[in-house]
Amino acid sequence: MPGLSAAGGRIVAAQPVGRLPQGRRRSGLSADVRFVLRSQPDCQTVGLQSCSMAETSHLHTTRTSYDIVAVDYDRLLRNHLAHLPFDRAMLGAFAERVVADGGGPVGDLGCGPGQVTVHLKSLGLDAFGIDLSPEMVAVARGTYPELRFDVGSMTGLDLDDDSLAGALSWYSLVHTPQPELPAIFAEFHRVLAPGGHLLLAFKVGDECVHLEHAYGHDLSLDVYRFPPERISELLGEAGFVEVARLVREADATWESTPQAYLLARKPAQPEAPSRIRRGKAVTREVS
Repeated sequence: MPGLSAAGGRIVAAQPVGRLPQGRRRSGLSADVRFVLRSQPDCQTVGLQSCSMAETSHLHTTRTSYDIVAVDYDRLLRNHLAHLPFDRAMLGAFAERVVADGGGPVGDLGCGPGQVTVHLKSLGLDAFGIDLSPEMVAVARGTYPELRFDVGSMTGLDLDDDSLAGALSWYSLVHTPQPELPAIFAEFHRVLAPGGHLLLAFKVGDECVHLEHAYGHDLSLDVYRFPPERISELLGEAGFVEVARLVREADATWESTPQAYLLARKPAQPEAPSRIRRGKAVTREVS
């Protein structure tokens, strides 16, 4: 699911404190968002309120927070893609590559209320969604009854080996501490068929934002930002080959950081995991 983003609003006292730009808000995003900006090392060392919780704990807080906001999240973001041409462009490129290779099942992993899953369907993909939050899945099933949505975790997908033609992680990694990414990328690699395609979207940076209030609800969520080069390296170590990358600047009306999109592929023939070699990917940065 797309991570809750801190969009210009009320700040609570913290050290240090981040403030996002004020201005016009799209899609009804609430201005009443309280957040704490910390460096990643701080997030990993400050204890129970930090980003370094045991897996079961950070999954629990993520599930609980999204269960709380599911209905309002869907109401505010259902048509959000209409305002995001670069997002639609990368989703379109992903869909074209899957279709060109013969198609097959495509998993929207961390699908939230399903607004991106149904967009994939409109692009000709055999898309289904999986999300950690039962309430998000309930909203998705009610809104898009023609599509399949299941409750599940990216840390252990209930999918067969080599079963997907494509996998999408659309901001669904933003609540995952960086040390846990290799295991999730290995799981993506396991479920993708040889030659299968993977598209990631994530927030660019090297810090953690702790959210305390969003979408009209009190909650507790750690939101990670990642350097694109590091994500590329981790994908390479998991056995993926990078195909394309786009980095766009933040939209000052509702974002605080650049956004990254990384398209990768599981080789058609098995290869020893290694770092993605520079020069093998088409990289485009938008400033």
